[in-house]
Parts: sequence; structure tokens; C-alpha cells
Amino acid sequence: MADEHKTPRQLTLGDQFLIFGRSGWEQAAWNYPRLQNLGFCYVMIPAIKRLYPEKQDAAKAAERHLELFNTMPYMQSLITGVTLSLEEDHANGQDVSAADIRAVKVGMMGSLAGVADPVWWGTLRPILSAFAASLALSGFGIVGPLVFFIGWNVLRLTFRWVAQRWGYRQGLKVVTVLSSGVLQKLTLGASIVGMFVMGAIIPRWTRVKLAPIMATSSHGSLSLQSMLDQLLPGLVPLLLTLGCVWLLRRHVKPLWLLVGVFIIGLGGYWLGIFR
Repeated sequence: MADEHKTPRQLTLGDQFLIFGRSGWEQAAWNYPRLQNLGFCYVMIPAIKRLYPEKQDAAKAAERHLELFNTMPYMQSLITGVTLSLEEDHANGQDVSAADIRAVKVGMMGSLAGVADPVWWGTLRPILSAFAASLALSGFGIVGPLVFFIGWNVLRLTFRWVAQRWGYRQGLKVVTVLSSGVLQKLTLGASIVGMFVMGAIIPRWTRVKLAPIMATSSHGSLSLQSMLDQLLPGLVPLLLTLGCVWLLRRHVKPLWLLVGVFIIGLGGYWLGIFR
């Protein structure tokens, strides 16, 4: 035991990079009873081998990481980093128990999943996809999809590596930072940015042209569409979008919304309302 304390067990940079490489396979063995537990245990195996050379200790470490685990996949890297730090302290005999490791994992996985969805799926992905789609619509062809594919993967992989390293270096200090209210502020900021981006996208990608002519003179004709464009540009697409959102909140299925918009579009064109 004295020799173990003289030579602390510590993860190398190679171990951490190997763990980072495994993190992308976390959901490959997703299951209903314990969700992502098999993938998380697979991610932790290099650390378990390094920190617990005794077979019995390694088996106990693997067993506690086979318990239920579920979070947003990209935020799993931050939890992994903190867990690595705690496992390292536990292996070196510091005041960190197996129950502490479980509690930190459970406490972080729910809160991080809640903040990650609006940030990644509600803000970053729509912004990047809108920019890539604009490139494609502007005549840049394959550049648009390439920008999205390369940009998204660089963004998520960089974040995952930085988050894992930061979690490993900070350990339990990460919990203090996250409990200071930064998650709520980040969620609110992401929601505001996401709504702003979606609001800018609506008049660009949702096009509704009204056909009725209001008046005709020697100077030309005044249509309802031109009048609305002068007074409130993008009003009709906005009303259509808000109507769809209202129906979605009333639990109308998206499939029925698509069918309804398709029928309204065809019927309006046939009746001369749309053009």
C-alpha cells in the first residue's frame, strides 16, 4: 500500500484521447432498461484498466458504470471528464467514494441534457443549416452541404474534447460552476438567439404570394401582395408559421399539418387566391 501512495495512479493524455475516440460510440448499444449505460462503460474502459490493475477493483468500477445513464450525447463528454477525475481520486485513496461518483453522474446527466437541447438543436444546428442552405440556394451548389457537414463535425468534436479535458481538470469544481445559475442563463440566451434566427428564416424560406388585384390605373395595377410588402413584409408567411405552431401546441400531428398546407396551397391556387 505504501508503494501505491508513492506512485499515484494517473491517466495519461493518450488514455484521455482514447476515451475521447470511444465517446462517439456511446449510443451504439443503446437499450431500454438502462439507456446509454453500456456505451458509457465502454467509454470508461481505458480509464478502468489504467487506474485499477487489480481485477476485483476493475470489476467494481465497471459495475458502477453499468448503472442507468442517459444524457445528451455531446454533453456526455463533460460528465466523462468529471467522472475520470473522481475515479482517479478514488483509485488513489482520496475521500471520494463509489456512491459519490454515482451521485455526481446522476446529478449532471439530467441538468446538462436539459440545457444542451436548446443550445445544440434549437440554436447552433438551425443557424448552421440555414447558412448552408442559403449558400446552396445562392448557387454555390455542393459548397452548402459541405459547409454544414464539416462545420457541424468540427464544432461538436472540438466541444467534446475541450469539455472532457475541462471536466477532468476541474473535477467537482464543475458542479459548483454549473449550480451557480449559468445553465439557466445559457438556456435563456440560446432560446432568444434561436427564436431570432427562426424569425429571420421565416420570410426568406416561407413564400406565400397573394393574387388578388386591389386596383388598376394607367400607372399599373396595385395588388394585395404589393400592398402588404410595402406595409408589413413577410406578414402572411409569419401568420402561416404562427398558425402551424398554434396547431402543434394543440397536439395536431405534423403529418396532418403538411397535408393541410398542401391542400390549402392547391385550393388557393385553383381559386385564384395564391399565385
